[in-house]
Order: sequence, then C-alpha cells, then structure tokens
Amino acid sequence: MEREHEGVIKFELDYEPAPALSAATLAPLNGWRHLLFRLRLIGQDPERYGGLGFGNLSQRLAPRDDVTAAAGFIISGTQTGGLPHLQPEHYACVLACDPRHNHVTARGPVKPSSECLTHGVLYQLDAGIHAVLHVHSPDIWRLSAELLLPTTNSSVAYGTPEMAQEVQRIYPSAQPGGVFCMGGHEDGVVAFGDTVQQAGQRLTAVLAQAFARLSD
Repeated sequence: MEREHEGVIKFELDYEPAPALSAATLAPLNGWRHLLFRLRLIGQDPERYGGLGFGNLSQRLAPRDDVTAAAGFIISGTQTGGLPHLQPEHYACVLACDPRHNHVTARGPVKPSSECLTHGVLYQLDAGIHAVLHVHSPDIWRLSAELLLPTTNSSVAYGTPEMAQEVQRIYPSAQPGGVFCMGGHEDGVVAFGDTVQQAGQRLTAVLAQAFARLSD
C-alpha cells in the first residue's frame, strides 16, 4: 500500500462559488465534527500522514435546504481537516456525483472534500443513509479483521472510481453494522447511518471495542 496524499482531488469537478448554508442547517453535522476532531479522528498532526489534514463528513441534502439538490449532500470542504472549528463557509453542496465517470458537480464557498465519490456512492446505494463519516483511526484500522469489519481492497486508492466500486462491492456486508475500513487508505474508516448521530454512535462503539481489545 502506498501512502496517499490527503486532500488531493482526483475527480473531474464542476464547481461554482455560492453562499454558505445556514449555521442551523449544519449544526448537527458540525457538532459531531467537533467531537471527532477532539477524538483525533479528524484533524492534522505533524507526526501523521506527512503533516497533512485528514477526515471529512457529510449529510444528505434535504429538499428544504435546496430545492435543486434533493439528491445531493453537504460535505466538509477540501483541506479543512486541520481546522479545530468549522464554520458554514467550510462546507460545500454536492449537487451531482457520478463515480462511474469520475465526475462531481458542486457549489458553495469552498470546494468539496476529495472523498466525495465514496460519500456519493453510499448515498446512491441506500436512500436510508443520511450521514457519512470518514475518519482516520489507527486503532480500528489495525484491528479490522479482529473486529470483523468489511475492508476494501488494499490495492485501491481513495477518491477514485475504483474505490467507489469497492464500496459498492462490500456494502452488503457493511450495511448491518454501518462501519467499514479502507484497506488502501492508511487508517481510513467510514461510518454511515440514517442520521449523523447514528453514524457517530456506530463509529464510537467500534472504537470502544478496539480500545477494549488493546487493553486485554
């Protein structure tokens, strides 16, 4: 496995600058983002990944948020992982995501995360998914087999159509627990759920299981 450069957008992006969504719309997502940063599952550390920022999260965009984007989603912006607190201007709206053709259409005050394709394919796979969290947890990732977590092929890099295909392949086994690992993306872990709270609770429950095994 080669080390990936976090934050590098690999897809074709049609991007249009636009005003930020309201703080109220983003409040539940931003609350969990703050917690994940405090847990060092999202962030930036000079001793990890060459000092580059890591982690991103999203939620399905409701029709009431933007009538033109009922099938889209809100996602944290590219290279925002190292910021302790995100503001509305740090989130983008993805209006269309086509993993097969490596294409994303987005608008907002910032360009979307480089992990758009992974988030997008999950929303396309299951209409019941309303939130996706992509974090970096060495403790979960290294114990993925013991924790019985589905894992994408180690030869597949993040942010690519191939990763989207891998997510589609493992989704049936990941769906019950809502957590899987990215074999070709060092420490990469993804959680999803019908709300951001459910996704966050699934993720932290698996993290607690990893800590329990490490303390044996």
